[in-house]
Amino acid sequence: MAESLPRVVVVGGGFGGLRATRELRKANVQVTLVDRRNHHLFQPLLYQVATGDLSPANIASPLRHLLRKQKNCTTILAEVVDFDVAAKQVILADGILPYDYLVLAAGATHSYFGNDHWAPFAPGLKTIEGATEIRSRILVAFENAERELDPAKRAAWLTFVIVGAGPTGTELSGALSEIANFTLRHDFRNINPSDARVMLVEGGPRPLGIYPASLCAKAAAALVELGVELRTNSMVTEIADGHVLLKVDGREERIDTRTVIWAAGVAASPLARKLADATGGTNSRAGHIQVNPDLSVASHPEIMAIGDITNCVGENGQPMPGLAPVAMQQGEYVAARIVAMAAGRTIDKPFKYRDRGSMAVIGRYRAVAMVGERQLSGLTAWLVWLVIHLMEITLFSNRVLVVIQWASSFFFRNRSALLITHETAARLAIKAKNDVAA
Repeated sequence: MAESLPRVVVVGGGFGGLRATRELRKANVQVTLVDRRNHHLFQPLLYQVATGDLSPANIASPLRHLLRKQKNCTTILAEVVDFDVAAKQVILADGILPYDYLVLAAGATHSYFGNDHWAPFAPGLKTIEGATEIRSRILVAFENAERELDPAKRAAWLTFVIVGAGPTGTELSGALSEIANFTLRHDFRNINPSDARVMLVEGGPRPLGIYPASLCAKAAAALVELGVELRTNSMVTEIADGHVLLKVDGREERIDTRTVIWAAGVAASPLARKLADATGGTNSRAGHIQVNPDLSVASHPEIMAIGDITNCVGENGQPMPGLAPVAMQQGEYVAARIVAMAAGRTIDKPFKYRDRGSMAVIGRYRAVAMVGERQLSGLTAWLVWLVIHLMEITLFSNRVLVVIQWASSFFFRNRSALLITHETAARLAIKAKNDVAA
Protein backbone atom coordinates (compact mmCIF):
# COMPACT_ATOMS: atom_id res chain seq x y z
CA MET A 1 0.00 0.00 0.00
CA ALA A 2 2.77 2.44 1.02
CA GLU A 3 4.50 2.01 -2.32
CA SER A 4 1.52 3.51 -4.18
CA LEU A 5 1.33 6.57 -1.95
CA PRO A 6 2.82 9.90 -3.06
CA ARG A 7 6.48 10.03 -2.05
CA VAL A 8 7.65 13.07 -0.10
CA VAL A 9 11.38 13.59 0.45
CA VAL A 10 12.43 16.12 3.09
CA VAL A 11 16.10 17.08 3.02
CA GLY A 12 17.28 18.30 6.42
CA GLY A 13 16.16 17.54 9.97
CA GLY A 14 16.39 21.06 11.38
CA PHE A 15 13.50 23.16 12.63
CA GLY A 16 11.79 23.47 9.25
CA GLY A 17 12.39 19.96 7.96
CA LEU A 18 11.34 18.28 11.20
CA ARG A 19 8.20 20.40 11.46
CA ALA A 20 7.20 19.62 7.87
CA THR A 21 7.76 15.91 8.47
CA ARG A 22 5.69 15.86 11.64
CA GLU A 23 2.87 17.86 10.08
CA LEU A 24 2.56 15.10 7.47
CA ARG A 25 2.11 12.35 10.07
CA LYS A 26 -1.61 11.93 9.33
CA ALA A 27 -1.35 12.58 5.60
CA ASN A 28 -1.89 9.88 3.02
CA VAL A 29 1.73 10.08 1.83
CA GLN A 30 5.01 8.27 2.40
CA VAL A 31 7.67 10.56 3.89
CA THR A 32 11.44 10.09 3.79
CA LEU A 33 13.53 12.42 5.93
CA VAL A 34 17.19 12.44 4.89
CA ASP A 35 19.99 14.12 6.81
CA ARG A 36 23.73 13.64 6.99
CA ARG A 37 23.50 13.80 10.79
CA ASN A 38 21.37 11.54 12.93
CA HIS A 39 20.08 14.24 15.24
CA HIS A 40 17.95 17.35 15.41
CA LEU A 41 19.92 20.20 16.97
CA PHE A 42 18.40 23.00 19.04
CA GLN A 43 20.74 25.65 17.67
CA PRO A 44 19.60 28.61 19.83
CA LEU A 45 21.32 26.97 22.82
CA LEU A 46 24.44 25.90 20.95
CA TYR A 47 26.40 28.79 22.45
CA GLN A 48 25.79 27.24 25.90
CA VAL A 49 27.59 24.12 24.74
CA ALA A 50 30.45 26.33 23.52
CA THR A 51 30.67 27.97 26.95
CA GLY A 52 30.25 24.83 29.05
CA ASP A 53 26.77 25.44 30.46
CA LEU A 54 25.27 22.46 28.65
CA SER A 55 26.59 19.26 27.13
CA PRO A 56 25.77 18.38 23.49
CA ALA A 57 23.25 15.69 24.44
CA ASN A 58 21.15 18.31 26.28
CA ILE A 59 20.25 20.10 23.04
CA ALA A 60 20.36 17.31 20.45
CA SER A 61 17.74 14.63 19.87
CA PRO A 62 18.09 11.54 17.62
CA LEU A 63 15.83 11.93 14.60
CA ARG A 64 14.86 8.25 14.63
CA HIS A 65 13.70 8.58 18.23
CA LEU A 66 11.70 11.73 17.51
CA LEU A 67 9.93 10.08 14.58
CA ARG A 68 9.69 6.53 15.92
CA LYS A 69 5.87 6.67 16.20
CA GLN A 70 5.30 8.22 12.78
CA LYS A 71 4.41 5.15 10.73
CA ASN A 72 4.44 6.94 7.37
CA CYS A 73 8.01 8.21 7.84
CA THR A 74 11.38 6.63 7.07
CA THR A 75 14.58 8.28 8.31
CA ILE A 76 17.77 7.95 6.26
CA LEU A 77 21.30 8.91 7.26
CA ALA A 78 22.89 10.03 3.99
CA GLU A 79 24.45 12.99 2.22
CA VAL A 80 22.55 14.71 -0.59
CA VAL A 81 24.86 15.84 -3.39
CA ASP A 82 22.55 16.88 -6.26
CA PHE A 83 19.10 16.78 -7.80
CA ASP A 84 17.71 15.27 -11.01
CA VAL A 85 14.55 17.26 -11.51
CA ALA A 86 13.60 15.61 -14.80
CA ALA A 87 13.69 12.14 -13.23
CA LYS A 88 12.36 13.42 -9.89
CA GLN A 89 15.29 12.03 -7.96
CA VAL A 90 17.42 13.24 -5.08
CA ILE A 91 21.02 12.19 -5.73
CA LEU A 92 22.81 10.83 -2.67
CA ALA A 93 26.52 10.22 -2.24
CA ASP A 94 25.70 6.51 -2.30
CA GLY A 95 22.40 6.18 -4.17
CA ILE A 96 19.19 7.91 -5.22
CA LEU A 97 15.84 8.78 -3.67
CA PRO A 98 12.79 9.12 -5.94
CA TYR A 99 10.18 11.70 -4.99
CA ASP A 100 6.84 13.12 -6.01
CA TYR A 101 7.23 16.11 -3.72
CA LEU A 102 10.52 17.55 -2.49
CA VAL A 103 11.16 19.85 0.48
CA LEU A 104 14.66 21.28 0.80
CA ALA A 105 15.42 22.40 4.36
CA ALA A 106 19.20 22.03 4.47
CA GLY A 107 19.90 25.17 6.51
CA ALA A 108 22.93 27.44 6.42
CA THR A 109 26.63 27.41 7.11
CA HIS A 110 29.31 30.00 7.87
CA SER A 111 30.22 32.79 5.49
CA TYR A 112 33.62 34.44 5.78
CA PHE A 113 32.75 36.92 3.02
CA GLY A 114 35.23 35.47 0.58
CA ASN A 115 37.95 34.92 3.19
CA ASP A 116 37.60 31.18 3.72
CA HIS A 117 41.29 31.00 4.72
CA TRP A 118 40.21 32.56 8.04
CA ALA A 119 38.23 29.45 8.98
CA PRO A 120 41.07 27.51 10.70
CA PHE A 121 41.75 30.49 12.97
CA ALA A 122 38.13 31.49 13.66
CA PRO A 123 35.69 28.58 13.99
CA GLY A 124 31.98 29.29 13.79
CA LEU A 125 29.00 28.06 15.75
CA LYS A 126 26.60 26.03 13.62
CA THR A 127 27.22 22.43 14.68
CA ILE A 128 27.99 20.42 17.81
CA GLU A 129 31.51 19.89 16.47
CA GLY A 130 31.95 23.65 16.13
CA ALA A 131 30.64 24.25 19.63
CA THR A 132 32.94 21.69 21.25
CA GLU A 133 35.90 23.06 19.32
CA ILE A 134 35.17 26.60 20.51
CA ARG A 135 34.74 25.36 24.07
CA SER A 136 38.06 23.55 23.91
CA ARG A 137 39.86 26.55 22.40
CA ILE A 138 38.55 28.81 25.18
CA LEU A 139 39.68 26.43 27.92
CA VAL A 140 43.05 25.73 26.28
CA ALA A 141 43.66 29.49 26.16
CA PHE A 142 43.31 29.72 29.93
CA GLU A 143 45.47 26.61 30.39
CA ASN A 144 48.25 27.99 28.20
CA ALA A 145 48.07 31.40 29.88
CA GLU A 146 48.61 29.62 33.21
CA ARG A 147 51.94 28.27 31.94
CA GLU A 148 53.10 31.26 29.91
CA LEU A 149 55.88 33.35 31.49
CA ASP A 150 56.07 36.09 28.86
CA PRO A 151 53.52 38.83 29.80
CA ALA A 152 52.77 39.76 26.17
CA LYS A 153 52.15 36.16 25.14
CA ARG A 154 50.06 35.56 28.23
CA ALA A 155 47.94 38.60 27.38
CA ALA A 156 47.37 37.21 23.88
CA TRP A 157 46.14 33.91 25.34
CA LEU A 158 43.76 35.86 27.60
CA THR A 159 42.38 37.96 24.74
CA PHE A 160 39.21 36.60 23.14
CA VAL A 161 37.85 38.21 19.97
CA ILE A 162 34.31 37.46 18.83
CA VAL A 163 33.51 38.73 15.35
CA GLY A 164 29.90 39.72 14.81
CA ALA A 165 27.51 41.28 17.35
CA GLY A 166 24.33 39.55 16.27
CA PRO A 167 22.47 37.29 18.73
CA THR A 168 25.13 34.55 18.60
CA GLY A 169 28.08 36.89 19.13
CA THR A 170 26.33 38.81 21.86
CA GLU A 171 25.32 35.67 23.74
CA LEU A 172 28.82 34.21 23.42
CA SER A 173 30.59 37.33 24.63
CA GLY A 174 28.33 37.68 27.66
CA ALA A 175 28.78 34.03 28.61
CA LEU A 176 32.55 34.18 28.09
CA SER A 177 32.80 37.22 30.34
CA GLU A 178 30.91 35.37 33.07
CA ILE A 179 33.25 32.37 32.73
CA ALA A 180 36.29 34.60 33.20
CA ASN A 181 34.87 36.67 36.05
CA PHE A 182 33.01 34.00 38.02
CA THR A 183 33.25 30.38 36.89
CA LEU A 184 37.05 30.10 36.70
CA ARG A 185 38.08 32.75 39.21
CA HIS A 186 39.38 30.24 41.81
CA ASP A 187 40.67 27.55 39.44
CA PHE A 188 44.15 28.87 38.56
CA ARG A 189 47.28 29.73 40.54
CA ASN A 190 49.41 31.82 38.18
CA ILE A 191 46.75 33.89 36.43
CA ASN A 192 43.61 35.76 37.36
CA PRO A 193 40.98 34.70 34.81
CA SER A 194 39.16 38.00 35.31
CA ASP A 195 42.11 39.67 33.58
CA ALA A 196 40.78 38.18 30.36
CA ARG A 197 39.89 40.64 27.64
CA VAL A 198 36.62 39.77 25.86
CA MET A 199 36.25 41.84 22.71
CA LEU A 200 33.08 41.88 20.59
CA VAL A 201 33.74 43.30 17.13
CA GLU A 202 30.89 44.60 14.96
CA GLY A 203 31.12 46.26 11.57
CA GLY A 204 27.87 48.16 12.10
CA PRO A 205 27.10 51.01 14.49
CA ARG A 206 25.52 48.90 17.26
CA PRO A 207 25.08 45.34 18.53
CA LEU A 208 21.93 43.36 17.75
CA GLY A 209 21.22 45.62 14.80
CA ILE A 210 17.95 43.82 13.94
CA TYR A 211 16.37 45.28 17.09
CA PRO A 212 15.09 48.83 17.69
CA ALA A 213 17.76 51.38 18.62
CA SER A 214 16.53 51.64 22.22
CA LEU A 215 17.00 47.89 22.80
CA CYS A 216 20.38 47.98 21.07
CA ALA A 217 21.48 50.70 23.50
CA LYS A 218 20.35 48.60 26.47
CA ALA A 219 22.18 45.57 25.08
CA ALA A 220 25.36 47.63 24.64
CA ALA A 221 25.11 48.90 28.21
CA ALA A 222 24.62 45.36 29.53
CA LEU A 223 27.66 44.13 27.63
CA VAL A 224 29.84 46.92 28.99
CA GLU A 225 28.55 46.20 32.50
CA LEU A 226 29.67 42.59 32.06
CA GLY A 227 33.15 43.76 31.11
CA VAL A 228 32.87 43.07 27.38
CA GLU A 229 34.88 45.43 25.19
CA LEU A 230 32.39 46.40 22.49
CA ARG A 231 34.01 47.59 19.25
CA THR A 232 31.43 48.88 16.77
CA ASN A 233 32.12 50.35 13.31
CA SER A 234 35.14 48.07 13.21
CA MET A 235 35.83 45.91 10.17
CA VAL A 236 37.97 42.78 10.35
CA THR A 237 40.53 42.86 7.55
CA GLU A 238 42.71 39.91 8.55
CA ILE A 239 42.60 36.91 10.86
CA ALA A 240 45.83 34.95 11.24
CA ASP A 241 47.64 32.74 13.72
CA GLY A 242 48.12 35.02 16.70
CA HIS A 243 46.38 38.24 15.67
CA VAL A 244 43.43 40.04 14.16
CA LEU A 245 43.59 43.24 12.12
CA LEU A 246 40.77 45.77 12.41
CA LYS A 247 40.00 48.80 10.30
CA VAL A 248 38.60 51.56 12.53
CA ASP A 249 37.93 55.08 11.20
CA GLY A 250 40.29 54.49 8.29
CA ARG A 251 43.19 53.30 10.45
CA GLU A 252 44.43 49.78 11.02
CA GLU A 253 44.65 48.26 14.49
CA ARG A 254 46.31 44.98 15.42
CA ILE A 255 44.87 42.83 18.22
CA ASP A 256 47.15 40.08 19.48
CA THR A 257 44.95 37.10 20.32
CA ARG A 258 45.08 33.33 20.22
CA THR A 259 41.29 32.79 20.30
CA VAL A 260 38.94 34.14 17.64
CA ILE A 261 35.31 33.06 17.28
CA TRP A 262 33.34 33.76 14.10
CA ALA A 263 29.73 34.90 14.48
CA ALA A 264 29.50 37.42 11.67
CA GLY A 265 27.98 35.88 8.58
CA VAL A 266 26.03 32.96 7.22
CA ALA A 267 25.59 31.46 3.77
CA ALA A 268 23.01 29.02 2.52
CA SER A 269 23.92 25.37 2.19
CA PRO A 270 25.60 24.60 -1.16
CA LEU A 271 22.52 22.51 -1.96
CA ALA A 272 20.65 25.76 -2.61
CA ARG A 273 22.80 26.42 -5.68
CA LYS A 274 22.52 22.78 -6.75
CA LEU A 275 18.73 23.01 -6.68
CA ALA A 276 18.67 26.39 -8.42
CA ASP A 277 20.85 25.00 -11.20
CA ALA A 278 18.60 21.96 -11.56
CA THR A 279 15.34 23.93 -11.63
CA GLY A 280 16.41 27.11 -13.41
CA GLY A 281 15.96 29.07 -10.20
CA THR A 282 18.08 31.92 -8.86
CA ASN A 283 20.25 32.47 -5.80
CA SER A 284 21.04 35.51 -3.69
CA ARG A 285 24.59 36.71 -3.22
CA ALA A 286 24.84 34.57 -0.07
CA GLY A 287 23.55 31.53 -1.95
CA HIS A 288 19.95 31.53 -0.70
CA ILE A 289 17.52 30.10 -3.22
CA GLN A 290 14.70 32.37 -4.37
CA VAL A 291 11.26 30.93 -3.66
CA ASN A 292 7.82 31.89 -4.89
CA PRO A 293 5.16 33.23 -2.49
CA ASP A 294 3.98 29.64 -1.98
CA LEU A 295 7.58 28.55 -1.19
CA SER A 296 7.88 26.58 -4.42
CA VAL A 297 11.02 26.87 -6.52
CA ALA A 298 11.03 28.35 -10.04
CA SER A 299 8.30 26.70 -12.14
CA HIS A 300 8.18 23.50 -10.08
CA PRO A 301 5.19 23.49 -7.70
CA GLU A 302 6.22 20.04 -6.45
CA ILE A 303 9.59 21.37 -5.19
CA MET A 304 9.67 23.59 -2.12
CA ALA A 305 12.44 25.18 -0.04
CA ILE A 306 12.16 26.45 3.53
CA GLY A 307 14.25 27.87 6.35
CA ASP A 308 17.69 29.45 6.26
CA ILE A 309 18.36 28.12 2.78
CA THR A 310 15.77 30.42 1.19
CA ASN A 311 15.41 34.01 0.12
CA CYS A 312 11.77 34.50 1.08
CA VAL A 313 10.43 38.05 0.89
CA GLY A 314 7.95 39.14 3.53
CA GLU A 315 5.12 41.64 3.35
CA ASN A 316 7.53 44.48 4.07
CA GLY A 317 9.53 43.63 0.94
CA GLN A 318 12.51 42.45 2.97
CA PRO A 319 13.87 38.90 3.23
CA MET A 320 12.49 37.04 6.23
CA PRO A 321 14.95 36.57 9.09
CA GLY A 322 16.81 33.32 9.55
CA LEU A 323 14.96 32.37 12.73
CA ALA A 324 13.61 29.04 13.94
CA PRO A 325 9.97 30.27 14.08
CA VAL A 326 10.15 31.25 10.40
CA ALA A 327 11.40 27.80 9.41
CA MET A 328 8.79 26.01 11.54
CA GLN A 329 5.90 28.04 10.16
CA GLN A 330 7.20 27.39 6.64
CA GLY A 331 7.33 23.68 7.47
CA GLU A 332 3.68 23.76 8.48
CA TYR A 333 2.75 25.63 5.30
CA VAL A 334 4.51 23.31 2.85
CA ALA A 335 3.04 20.26 4.61
CA ALA A 336 -0.43 21.72 4.05
CA ARG A 337 0.45 22.40 0.40
CA ILE A 338 1.61 18.82 -0.11
CA VAL A 339 -1.57 17.40 1.45
CA ALA A 340 -3.66 19.63 -0.82
CA MET A 341 -1.69 18.77 -3.99
CA ALA A 342 -1.80 15.05 -3.20
CA ALA A 343 -5.59 15.36 -3.01
CA GLY A 344 -5.76 17.26 -6.30
CA ARG A 345 -6.35 20.63 -4.67
CA THR A 346 -4.28 23.81 -4.54
CA ILE A 347 -3.57 26.39 -1.87
CA ASP A 348 -3.76 29.86 -3.36
CA LYS A 349 -2.95 31.70 -0.14
CA PRO A 350 0.78 32.62 -0.05
CA PHE A 351 2.95 31.97 2.96
CA LYS A 352 2.69 34.65 5.63
CA TYR A 353 4.99 34.75 8.62
CA ARG A 354 3.32 35.42 11.96
CA ASP A 355 5.98 37.27 13.92
CA ARG A 356 5.63 36.32 17.57
CA GLY A 357 8.78 38.07 18.66
CA SER A 358 12.51 37.55 18.95
CA MET A 359 14.97 37.72 21.81
CA ALA A 360 18.63 37.51 22.73
CA VAL A 361 20.19 36.81 26.11
CA ILE A 362 23.28 38.76 27.14
CA GLY A 363 24.02 37.33 30.56
CA ARG A 364 22.62 36.64 33.99
CA TYR A 365 19.41 38.70 34.38
CA ARG A 366 20.23 40.42 31.09
CA ALA A 367 18.35 40.01 27.80
CA VAL A 368 16.41 41.98 25.21
CA ALA A 369 13.21 40.89 23.49
CA MET A 370 10.61 42.03 21.02
CA VAL A 371 7.21 40.45 21.68
CA GLY A 372 4.76 41.89 19.19
CA GLU A 373 5.04 45.63 19.60
CA ARG A 374 6.39 45.34 23.14
CA GLN A 375 10.05 45.92 23.91
CA LEU A 376 11.40 44.01 26.90
CA SER A 377 14.79 44.15 28.55
CA GLY A 378 16.59 43.15 31.72
CA LEU A 379 15.12 40.56 34.10
CA THR A 380 11.72 40.40 32.39
CA ALA A 381 13.23 39.64 28.99
CA TRP A 382 15.62 37.14 30.59
CA LEU A 383 12.75 35.21 32.20
CA VAL A 384 10.76 35.22 28.95
CA TRP A 385 13.85 33.91 27.13
CA LEU A 386 14.30 31.11 29.69
CA VAL A 387 10.69 29.91 29.51
CA ILE A 388 10.35 30.04 25.72
CA HIS A 389 13.65 28.31 25.00
CA LEU A 390 12.94 25.64 27.58
CA MET A 391 9.51 24.85 26.13
CA GLU A 392 10.86 24.68 22.57
CA ILE A 393 13.39 21.93 23.35
CA THR A 394 12.14 18.86 21.54
CA LEU A 395 12.52 16.04 24.09
CA PHE A 396 10.95 16.26 27.56
CA SER A 397 13.95 14.47 29.06
CA ASN A 398 16.24 17.14 27.61
CA ARG A 399 14.08 19.85 29.17
CA VAL A 400 14.53 18.25 32.57
CA LEU A 401 18.30 18.02 32.12
CA VAL A 402 18.52 21.63 30.96
CA VAL A 403 16.50 22.83 33.97
CA ILE A 404 18.90 21.00 36.31
CA GLN A 405 21.96 22.42 34.53
CA TRP A 406 20.56 25.94 34.47
CA ALA A 407 19.63 25.77 38.16
CA SER A 408 23.13 24.60 39.07
CA SER A 409 24.69 27.35 36.98
CA PHE A 410 22.36 29.98 38.43
CA PHE A 411 22.80 29.16 42.10
CA PHE A 412 26.45 28.08 42.14
CA ARG A 413 27.80 29.88 39.04
CA ASN A 414 29.43 26.66 37.88
CA ARG A 415 29.44 25.07 34.45
CA SER A 416 29.46 21.29 34.46
CA ALA A 417 30.61 20.78 30.86
CA LEU A 418 33.93 22.65 30.83
CA LEU A 419 35.75 19.85 29.04
CA ILE A 420 38.59 20.00 26.52
CA THR A 421 37.62 17.38 23.96
CA HIS A 422 38.51 18.66 20.49
CA GLU A 423 41.70 17.58 18.73
CA THR A 424 42.26 21.10 17.36
CA ALA A 425 42.55 22.38 20.90
CA ALA A 426 44.96 19.58 21.74
CA ARG A 427 47.18 20.68 18.86
CA LEU A 428 47.05 24.26 20.16
CA ALA A 429 48.20 23.09 23.58
CA ILE A 430 51.07 21.07 22.10
CA LYS A 431 52.11 24.02 19.94
CA ALA A 432 52.10 26.32 22.95
CA LYS A 433 54.22 23.86 24.93
CA ASN A 434 56.76 23.74 22.10
CA ASP A 435 56.78 27.55 21.89
CA VAL A 436 57.56 27.77 25.62
CA ALA A 437 60.32 25.18 25.31
CA ALA A 438 61.86 27.10 22.41
